[in-house]
Amino acid sequence: MRARIFFTLIFLVTTFRLAAQDNPYEIDNNCYTWYQQAELLVGQEGFKEASDQLLKTALEAGDKKAETLYYTLILKDRVIYPFTPENERKALEAQEKLKQVASETGYDQYYYYSYLLLQNYYYNNGQEYHALAMTQEMQAEALEAGNPYGLWLSDRNLASLYIAQNDYVSAKPYLQSAIRTWQETEDETLKRQSLTRIYCDLADTYPIGTDSVRINVAKAMEEAKQHLDTLRCWYYQARLAALDGNQKQYRHLRDLCLTDPQIYQVNRKANIYFSLIDAVFDGSIVQRKDEIANMTSIREKKVIANLCENQGLKDYAFNLEKELVERLERAISRTNQSRVSELEITMGKAALRADLETKEHQISRISLLTLILLSILMAFLALFFWVHNRKLREANERVRMADNAKTRFVQNMSHEVRTPLNAIVGFSQLLSLPDGSLAPEEKEEFASHIVNNTKMLTMLLDDILNASAMDSGNYSINYEEGEKDHMAQEAITSAEHRLQPGVRLYYAPEEPEPFSLVTDPRRVQQILINLITNACKHTSQGEIKVSSSLSEHPGFLTYAVTDTGPGIPPDQAEKIFERFSKLNDFVQGTGLGLSICRDIAGRIGAQVYLDTTWKGQGARFVFTIPLEAPKQS
Repeated sequence: MRARIFFTLIFLVTTFRLAAQDNPYEIDNNCYTWYQQAELLVGQEGFKEASDQLLKTALEAGDKKAETLYYTLILKDRVIYPFTPENERKALEAQEKLKQVASETGYDQYYYYSYLLLQNYYYNNGQEYHALAMTQEMQAEALEAGNPYGLWLSDRNLASLYIAQNDYVSAKPYLQSAIRTWQETEDETLKRQSLTRIYCDLADTYPIGTDSVRINVAKAMEEAKQHLDTLRCWYYQARLAALDGNQKQYRHLRDLCLTDPQIYQVNRKANIYFSLIDAVFDGSIVQRKDEIANMTSIREKKVIANLCENQGLKDYAFNLEKELVERLERAISRTNQSRVSELEITMGKAALRADLETKEHQISRISLLTLILLSILMAFLALFFWVHNRKLREANERVRMADNAKTRFVQNMSHEVRTPLNAIVGFSQLLSLPDGSLAPEEKEEFASHIVNNTKMLTMLLDDILNASAMDSGNYSINYEEGEKDHMAQEAITSAEHRLQPGVRLYYAPEEPEPFSLVTDPRRVQQILINLITNACKHTSQGEIKVSSSLSEHPGFLTYAVTDTGPGIPPDQAEKIFERFSKLNDFVQGTGLGLSICRDIAGRIGAQVYLDTTWKGQGARFVFTIPLEAPKQS
């Protein structure tokens, strides 16, 4: 049988020799024909005869590159067998021989390619530690030799190892380093390599659907050098079109991908993945739980979750996100137990311990803050019930109204406290993950989320305390001189962190000259902060304008806060100033902000109201302050 295969190959070589032309490896055409046949038979019967003929032809032709390719095929053949001490020894011997020949012939790319083949051999056989060590050894040799191709390939290999574990955070710096090496070198061998795959992988390291993803996919298309590169870009563009809700563009790109026989090289399960996206659009995704559970890519599974949320399937999307978090935790646990993480744990053990102690301290402080907040909430509830129960005997109607208000408050506060509290606990748990799981910029981002949600809890607490103080008569007013522009600018600075992305907040005084009046500047700023914060909650795009005027209402300083949100119906102009009143239950807040504004305004002789005559987009709230302070009682 072996002899029959060998003579068949001789026939094929003879046939191809007549028609052989230039080839991608730029080697002797007869050598290329034998190379093709030997590569097809790697790991199969007949490989030895074909590869021996390749070496013989290369030596006769004096083709050093073809000779190097022969030893490359020998290593490829060694690394496909199961991992045993004997097979590992043969693979290492084949690698050393290839490195030796590549050094002698000057084809350095195959010297470093030998490390890639051995890395894959170890990784595919569950030897992650050896795979990582092999790539680090290649990187050290490339650094010492100053070889750009070796540096590029080592960065690319390290990134691939982390991507295989769905660890895109750790992969990102290596992808960026590979791109920089490619851009800064003049090495012709490296310049022939395409950056498309690297840019696509880099796109996956950023939050799904963000501008960074789109920029890197666009760069990937610019760097496409062959049809497979273009196909990979179509695949990523189809995913972005789906996230944007552009179903026409998505279906066009999807069909381009699925009708291309090379799509399996981009994603072997592309047909299943696209069918799941289709199921999200037609609403049948809830019947595809088993297929989603079997998806191996956390990234692609998260895309499905985002699509579900975009299509209004929020509960289903939440469950998918929860499964992803649990899966990520299991993956981190497996990584910590594997030898891949041994190097990182050994080198950073002391730093990791210190970092964990810091995170535990932060969590303890957050827990203490939460306990204090809940205690204050309980005290406020007790006060609330006492105030209203005292009046139960006076009027049944007022009892009913108090009971309704209490119910709305409990429901609202339960939701409002739980939302930031869950975010604080969740991001704190992520920050406590082992070193290396998160990039520094992501740690900073998660810490920012914790701070913002803590500020949200503080704002809820302030609303409750202000309402309680006014109910008990312990709310003090301190009159002093205040400058109109300074009070507005201070309020804007205090509230601007509440802006949604892309929204512009600015101050536009009608009179540019400074103007001072006697009032309580701190209470004026408090009202303006509440009005600006309220506008921030309801404005997802456009702008929020804070203006001041001395002529709109003569005898008064008039502030106006105008937004480009959904607006407020005129018939709700007074209802929104009632306590615990919210027109949109899905917007964060206690329903106390506007009520507090009106109460404070009344105490300084001012007025706060909704401008029902406003004809522009959104809503306009007006705050008028008398230029002459009221007499103090």
